[in-house]
Amino acid sequence: MNEAIRISTLNSSPKSFAPGIQNILEGRERYYIRGGAMVVIALNAGDQVEIVDPEGLQCVHIVAFNASGNFSSGQFTPDRMTNGVKLASMLEQASPGATKIKQKLKLFGIDLASAPTAVLLDGQSSPSSRVSRVVDSECIGIFGAPGGPMSAAEQNPPTDLILWVSRCATSEDEIEIPTDPLADAIQDFTIKAATAKSYEVKEGEYIQILDISGRQCSDFQCFDVKALDRGLERNLDATATRTMVGSAYPKPGLYSKFFDVGLEPVIEVIQDTCGRHDSFGLACASKYYDEMGYPGHANCSDNFNYAIQEYPIAPRKGWMAINLFFNSFFDDHYQLYMDEPWSRPGDYVLMRATRDLICISSSCSDDIDAANAWNPTDIQVRVYRDKELFKRTIATRKTVDEEMIMTQETGFHPETSKLTRDFVDYAGFWLANSYTNLGEVAEYWACREGAALIDLSPLRKYEVLGPDSEKLLQTCVTRDIKKLSVGQVTYTAMCNVSGGMIDDGTVFRLGQDNFRWVGGCDDSGLWLRKQAEERGLKVWVRESTSQLVNLQIQGPDSRAILQETVWTRPDQANVEELKWFRFSIARMNDANGIPIVLSRTGYTGELGYEIFCHPRDAAEVWQILMNAEGAKNLRPMGLGALDLLRIEAGLIFAGSEFCEQTDPFEAGIPFTVPIKSKTDDFIGRDALIKRKENAQRKLVGLDVEGREAVGGGDGVFTGRQKVGEITSACISPILGKSIALCRMNIEYADIGTEIEIGKLDHHQKRIPAVVVPFPHFDPEKKRVRGLYD
Repeated sequence: MNEAIRISTLNSSPKSFAPGIQNILEGRERYYIRGGAMVVIALNAGDQVEIVDPEGLQCVHIVAFNASGNFSSGQFTPDRMTNGVKLASMLEQASPGATKIKQKLKLFGIDLASAPTAVLLDGQSSPSSRVSRVVDSECIGIFGAPGGPMSAAEQNPPTDLILWVSRCATSEDEIEIPTDPLADAIQDFTIKAATAKSYEVKEGEYIQILDISGRQCSDFQCFDVKALDRGLERNLDATATRTMVGSAYPKPGLYSKFFDVGLEPVIEVIQDTCGRHDSFGLACASKYYDEMGYPGHANCSDNFNYAIQEYPIAPRKGWMAINLFFNSFFDDHYQLYMDEPWSRPGDYVLMRATRDLICISSSCSDDIDAANAWNPTDIQVRVYRDKELFKRTIATRKTVDEEMIMTQETGFHPETSKLTRDFVDYAGFWLANSYTNLGEVAEYWACREGAALIDLSPLRKYEVLGPDSEKLLQTCVTRDIKKLSVGQVTYTAMCNVSGGMIDDGTVFRLGQDNFRWVGGCDDSGLWLRKQAEERGLKVWVRESTSQLVNLQIQGPDSRAILQETVWTRPDQANVEELKWFRFSIARMNDANGIPIVLSRTGYTGELGYEIFCHPRDAAEVWQILMNAEGAKNLRPMGLGALDLLRIEAGLIFAGSEFCEQTDPFEAGIPFTVPIKSKTDDFIGRDALIKRKENAQRKLVGLDVEGREAVGGGDGVFTGRQKVGEITSACISPILGKSIALCRMNIEYADIGTEIEIGKLDHHQKRIPAVVVPFPHFDPEKKRVRGLYD
């Protein structure tokens, strides 16, 4: 539930109106009702509500009541009426949103469990089903998408609904109002367009800088109060910050702090919903406008000088600042450019002061170029108490027009966070990069010689079910799904009409008309749903990522550990019997244990398995495995070690070995395209036949001379001619040498071909390398089959 539960008011959903921002919200409000969660909205008589079920099979429960606490749920003309028990159960989870709703309900004297509840979209609703109702009388509406926890063997996840509200009474002069505060604010003020304001913040307090209308920059600077008392100006320094964090600007996570000129941290980034800022340019100054032909133009540097007059801070002609929401970038010739900001209405940056600070924020005045989308607007600043607990998050969106989703913690996070603070944002989730007192090399050897646990819960899961489920997958993936037995898994590519890869992933067959797609990104699940709709297929594609976490246990000892800790029914293959790319429905420990799906799959090139379970059971599953008698050599493993293993094994990674312009042959997985044996048509088939017959590039392995680092994107040359590009590389611990994967022009892909990897400007420094058999380690895949010498 967490962030999915919120209380929304009439003006809390900002509208898009700035140039370039899609106007899908114009004239109406949009609310996402997350699966298993709810939203609360104030409604007036005459308002129209429309509820859309994008994935199908998801009902909506509605409770409506007025200011006197009298119920009016029946005004939504339901399919049926029930009680509010399912809605009430959603509030049992501990989260700020749930607490706030319970407090509000108590004020109105509402017992949600016994409340008369309207049910709409009841029954077998198809994908994109929608219902519309007009509100008869003023009320507060609670809209929920009910659904209980889904076990790993089930396919009934609660899924998201979209609620559209069209207000009966609107004003053409409606003023943009900021989104609701994250908590009770101790300072809350608006910085009008083309102005600046100073304010004081105590150590530990949080500062939220919010773009109200979208595409508006805000320059930020701060000073150490104690240093000012000593006559020193110690302010945030952009150059010092870039040096200390090793990037253009900090972001939530391990490297999240801004530093002053003394290399001391002054403020920490906690949340960032935009992800695009600037630390290279000064705040705009009068000289810029003078030279552009706009003498006397308002500017942020002069506005800063005016705002800090009451403090012992010297004015400056041009202020160094962190230019929040300013979209700057360098081209291939290192020319600095800028364009319209990425920020949307309501985007913000939340920071935490590491000391007492005097802060200055502006609403940038630039209206002569694209810096503020040609239209300067207001900025909102809020300060929160140090007692507030805000999680570190970065916003992502499935599609360009969807609501942002903040970085989430997986079900295993309570256990992994005890062992490390080195987390990175991976596909919208915090995953461990390495573990304290281990490190990627030790974790690597644990997997090669003992066993390792790695949390890969961010992998996207979609339940594909219905009479046409096989037909849909047969159409959308390259492997022959008709040959897939119940209990079997296949690894496959998913291509577009040009033969480029949308994603790679695995298909589990749970039943005759029941499949599960596990891929790397949401694009593949959305593609499946789009194809089902366009082809008129009777099939549901329902996301279950929030209901299923997955933990890989890999290495020579993995089988023995699972034999000790996993129970299977007589009709399912036990751990010893389970073959490569098969799965069993099982439980942890015994017949009454935690329900799981256990598959013989992995991403390391070692004997390994994967456990799927519900997030509520994840911590206990982790503990059972780590505490097993045979787990003496079992270690946690992060993404750093995993990358070493998968490169040695020749396993591909999205964004490195493939993208939407790369076909499976070029990506090194030609075995996933059985053109001769799969006679049915599938998306991209014709293009793939042509691309195979006229191959231009091939993924090959390289042995690199010496132990110098090479990396993805490095050019591969023969003479001055570029003939390939490194996709991934590492120093192989087990082979004791530098190795790489390379997408090579077909003419230079033969084993034994000598080439050079270009460094510096690609020509001043060259590292010799030679094409070798691919993959580098265990090419016969004996280890993944459990055939250890």
